Amino acid sequence: MSTVVDKFLKYVTIDTQSDEDSTTSPSTEKQKDLARLLVGELKEMGASDVRMDEEYGYVYATIPSTLKEEGKEVPVIGFIAHMDTSPAVSGKDVKPRIVENYDGKDIVLNQELNIILPVEENPELLEYEGKKLIVTDGTTLLGADDKAGVAEIMTMAQTLLAHPEKEHGTIRIAFTPDEEVGRGVDHFDVEGFQADYAYTVDGGALGELEYESFNAAGARLHVNGYSVHPGSAKNKMLNAILLAQEFQSLLPVFETPAATEGYEGFYHADRMTGTVESAQADYIIRDHSRELFEKKKAYFREAADFLNKKYGKEIFTVEMQDSYYNMKEKIYPENAHLIDTAVKAMEEAGVTPLIAPIRGGTDGSRLSFMGLPCPNLCTGGMNYHGRYEYVCIESMEKCVEIILNIISLYAEHGIEKKIK
Repeated sequence: MSTVVDKFLKYVTIDTQSDEDSTTSPSTEKQKDLARLLVGELKEMGASDVRMDEEYGYVYATIPSTLKEEGKEVPVIGFIAHMDTSPAVSGKDVKPRIVENYDGKDIVLNQELNIILPVEENPELLEYEGKKLIVTDGTTLLGADDKAGVAEIMTMAQTLLAHPEKEHGTIRIAFTPDEEVGRGVDHFDVEGFQADYAYTVDGGALGELEYESFNAAGARLHVNGYSVHPGSAKNKMLNAILLAQEFQSLLPVFETPAATEGYEGFYHADRMTGTVESAQADYIIRDHSRELFEKKKAYFREAADFLNKKYGKEIFTVEMQDSYYNMKEKIYPENAHLIDTAVKAMEEAGVTPLIAPIRGGTDGSRLSFMGLPCPNLCTGGMNYHGRYEYVCIESMEKCVEIILNIISLYAEHGIEKKIK
């Protein structure tokens, strides 16, 4: 049987980068290349109900229950990962390399281009001394976000299907496109998935367990300037580029991603284009508190209104749309067994649980509000969305063990208020 490493090394060579500017779904057809491969592998393993949504690219499968005790109530548990990689850095021609017995020193990713993964800037590397790491060649991202999660779920499926003597309830599997561009569950078939609860496998370092996410919105600022020859522009020109900068100056300077952590929210200027006559800026607005989130959105609009009043005309317009909400509202305390079970599963694997809020969102954020409570599990990956991304092999193997432990715990205990 292939290992989680074998699967991961195969999956990362398939370019599945999503495109935030695309209006299609999925945003890139190449994501379906991995989807088709996964469908073939699931069928070969012997999974049931394997299907691919040919239009949107989702993959679904079932591992049937092996429970012998009739009448035992065990919930149907789903495991979900996304197939796409971030648009931030190229995912084409990924060349992964295994660093055996990591020595705790800087890692030369590409000697020819002098691309180095330095310990000084990545002190957490020291935690992996003596272990095996998978790194890039420094010219692309690796794709551990979230192909590590895909590989771990596929390895779990392979293990259970190869050992029908292991008792477990019905397990659902899903792989989604376009998570990185915020559209991962736009067409997810929650009703057809038929899971009572689920976990996304899309976190970072080993032990991470997340059931709190940001509330999130996207905002687009349009600035209408007035262009005139700069030689005769006095008291006439309205430079849209400078006006956009003026708008940015009204936002709290310490409420940016670079100045916040933990539960602190932010405004993030993500992209800006423009000329003297017209400019456009894209923002994301985040906060764990729904109340503070709503206040941030209101303040953003008020800043535009203030400047329109200042200039006596409608120069600034705002488009805003909520993206997802804090999944804690749907998970804790009503469905706290999802967290209790995951904690116990990690402890049984010899892993220390690291429960912390996600400073972002996952497919589970939206799925939780679509009727499928869905916290997030670790994958073992680090430095996502960049050329310095890496994943620890031992961590990936432990993640598979954690998933299998969760399944065993539900088979043994069902749903308990607190798994002892």
